[in-house]
Amino acid sequence: MKVLVSLGGNAILQHGQKGTAEQQATNVQNTAKHLARLLRRGEKITITHGNGPQVGNILLQNEIAKDTLPPMPLDVCGAESQGMVGYMLQRAMRTELDADGPNLPVTTLITQTLVDAEDPAFKNPTKPVGPFYTATESSDLERLKGWQMISDSGRGYRRVVPSPTPLDILEKETIIRLFEAGTVVISAGGGGVPVIRDKDGMLRGVEAVLDKDRTAALLAKIVGVETLLILTDVEKVSINYGKPDQRGLDRMTVRECRRYLDEGQFPAGSMGPKIESAISFLTGAGKRRAIISSLESAEEALNGTAGTTIIN
Repeated sequence: MKVLVSLGGNAILQHGQKGTAEQQATNVQNTAKHLARLLRRGEKITITHGNGPQVGNILLQNEIAKDTLPPMPLDVCGAESQGMVGYMLQRAMRTELDADGPNLPVTTLITQTLVDAEDPAFKNPTKPVGPFYTATESSDLERLKGWQMISDSGRGYRRVVPSPTPLDILEKETIIRLFEAGTVVISAGGGGVPVIRDKDGMLRGVEAVLDKDRTAALLAKIVGVETLLILTDVEKVSINYGKPDQRGLDRMTVRECRRYLDEGQFPAGSMGPKIESAISFLTGAGKRRAIISSLESAEEALNGTAGTTIIN
């Protein structure tokens, strides 16, 4: 079976951790153990992952060192994080596969995701990124850099950037060829680096962030997998989450997903994008499925005995 695995942030950095190289390496090695099990049972997998904490740390490093070194733009920071997380995953997967097989190549691709320069998101930035600033610093940044700033939960002010819709993956031909040849491809980390095409055809990175699950759904369609496996920090999707009548769901149809979204069961800041990504992957599809589960239950989720399976 062909599977695209979309790793949540907990696969790389656990809540409450500082994010040291050692902590992330330990988490990623554990992640690799679970993914290697899928390969040993004969699945053909390609991997994508989140990068939020890593990009946040890179932006903070830029801020701290701005008087010594020139800060890099957000798209470059995103590419840096792809390389860093991809390297850790690639190294961990190689260690697992060298120990117990199968003997498969593993590689990471720095991936560019095409977005529309006219996407409405560019006029309505909503995603907070980077460090916190004081009110005075925030006003200065709005004036000097043209950044849009918001007050974030009383903790200070943060920059907000757009989150446009991913339209295409520019390295798709390479990803497909490697995947079909048996390579475990790690790509589109953090949703990929968002780029636009100028009127003269030149590619240009933009100051934006992409939802990694939305890009994962796009990549899953492009690569032609049968299963989109979204691994997160919950065992399954629940309705009435956090309430006395909370109920976990073993299966849902796309129609039920849309109904629950309309009811507000899946907020935009948590499960909503994952459900929307599952719908996108399944729309117009044949015999496909999307599964949302925890990393620890990945194998059981593919067997249909854990997680939430979504079908047409």
